[in-house]
Amino acid sequence: MMTNFALLPILIPFVAAICLLILPHKIKYQRPAAIIWSLVLLAFTIFTFTKVIKEGTLVVTMGDWPVPFGISIVADMLAILLVLTTTVILPFIILYSIKTISVPREEGLYYSLVFFMITGVNGSFLTGDIFNLFVFFEVMLMASYGIIVLGGTRVQLQGIVKYLVFNVIASAFFIVSVAMLYGVVGTLNMADIGQKLSEVQGQADAGLISVIAIFFLFVFGSKAGIFPLFVWLPSSYVSAPIPILALFGGLLTKVGLYAIMRTFSLFFSAEPGIEWSFLRWSAYLTIIIGVIGAMSYRNMKNIVIYNILIAIGVILVGFSSHTLDGMTGSVFYTIHDMLIKVALFMIIGVILFITGTPDIRDFSGLILRYPGLTFIFFIAMLGLAGIPPFSGFIGKLYLLKGVFQSGDIVGGLLILISSLFVLLSLLRIFILGFWGKERGPRHMVYGYRQMMFPTILLVCLTVAFGIGIQFVTPYVQIAADSLANPMIYIQSVLGGN
Repeated sequence: MMTNFALLPILIPFVAAICLLILPHKIKYQRPAAIIWSLVLLAFTIFTFTKVIKEGTLVVTMGDWPVPFGISIVADMLAILLVLTTTVILPFIILYSIKTISVPREEGLYYSLVFFMITGVNGSFLTGDIFNLFVFFEVMLMASYGIIVLGGTRVQLQGIVKYLVFNVIASAFFIVSVAMLYGVVGTLNMADIGQKLSEVQGQADAGLISVIAIFFLFVFGSKAGIFPLFVWLPSSYVSAPIPILALFGGLLTKVGLYAIMRTFSLFFSAEPGIEWSFLRWSAYLTIIIGVIGAMSYRNMKNIVIYNILIAIGVILVGFSSHTLDGMTGSVFYTIHDMLIKVALFMIIGVILFITGTPDIRDFSGLILRYPGLTFIFFIAMLGLAGIPPFSGFIGKLYLLKGVFQSGDIVGGLLILISSLFVLLSLLRIFILGFWGKERGPRHMVYGYRQMMFPTILLVCLTVAFGIGIQFVTPYVQIAADSLANPMIYIQSVLGGN
C-alpha cells in the first residue's frame, strides 16, 4: 500500500532536531519543546502503526519512481513495532534527562542531537534500500558521537576512541559489502535484492554470496556488539552519563540486531550457508562473554551493560534457529529488552545520584530510606530475568520452543543458564545495595521525585507489556512471519513487479 505516512517517524524527529538547533543556550525553551516534539512523534507513530494494522505494509518510493528504481521507505509490521518502541522510550528519556543531564551538555544541543539520533534509528528500521541503510546508520552514529563527547571529560574522550575506530572500520566494510552485492544482483532495493538472490543463488558463486553475508555480519555485528566485535561497547558505554547510556543501551545495539535479522532473512535464507553457522556460534559466545562480565564486575553500570550482551546473544540464537517460534521469540525479546534496559539504566542512575558511587561494595541499606526505589528495581530485575508474568517470560518461552524444535540443544541450554545468571547478577545489586545496615555516602538528591516519575512509569509499562501480552502477540507474529517467510516482505514491496 503506497502512503506517505511511513515517512512521518523519520521526518518529525528531523524537523524537531532542526527546530531545537534554533534555540542554542535557551534551556528553558529547549526542555518543553523537546518533550512536546517527543509526544508529537509518539502520536503520529501510533497513527502510522494503526495504518499498518488496517492496511498492511506501507511503502513510499521517493520521486514516485517505480519500484525498485526509487528509494523506498517500508513500514512493515516488524519495522513499525521497533519504531513504536523507540518513540515510546523517547519521552521518558527526555523527562529523565531534564534532572540528570548537566546544563553544559544541554547547552551543547543535547536535545537536538537526540532527535537527530532518533531520525537515524527510525530511518534504519524503515528504509527499504540497502545503501540508505548505510546513510541512516551514519546519521545515527554522527549524532551519537556528538552526544558522547558532550561535556568533554577525559573518560568520555577515552571511551569514544574505540567507538569511533570500530564504527569507521565497519562503515568502510559496509560500503564494500554493498558494492559487492550490487555487482551480483544490480539493485539496491532490499526486496528486489532478496528476490534476485533467491533466483541466482543456485547459479552464482556460493562462496561469493557467503563472503558478502559474513561482511554484513561483521558490519552489523559491530553495531550490535556480538562476539568478538563487542570490545568497544563496555568502555564506550560506561563512560557516558546515565540518560545517554540508557538511550544507547536501549536503542543502538537493537538497530544492529534488526539489520542482521532483516538482511539474513531476506538475502541469505534461500540456501543457508556457513554464514548462519558463524552467526549461531557468535551468538553462543556473546552469551558466554556477557555472563562472565555480568558476574565479574561490581560496577552497576558494567553489570547492566554486560546484560545487554547476554540479550543480544539470546535474540540471535532464537533468530538463527530458522523456526517461526524462534523468530517470534526474537521479536518479542527485542521489544522487551529495549524497554527493560532503559528502565534499568534509569534506576541505576537514581542509585548513583543517591550514593555517588557505582560500586555495590560501597553502600547498602537503601531499602530503609528508599522503599519505592527498592520495589521498582525488584520488579525490573524480575522482568529482565524473564520471571512470569513479566515481559521477558513470553519471549523466552517462544525462544526456547523454537530453538529446541530446531535441534539446537546447546543454544537452548545457554538461554536457560543465562537466565539464571542474569537474575544472579542483579540479585547482587539488590542484596548488597538495598539490604543490610545503612552504609556508605548519602547525598541530598535534588529532583529525586522528578527522576523517579518517568522511571516508575516506564517500569509500569514493562509490567503492562508482560501482563497484556495477548494484545501484542498477533502483531509480533505478523512481524516474525516476514522474517520466517521473506516472500511476504518482497511481495508487499514489489507487488506485481
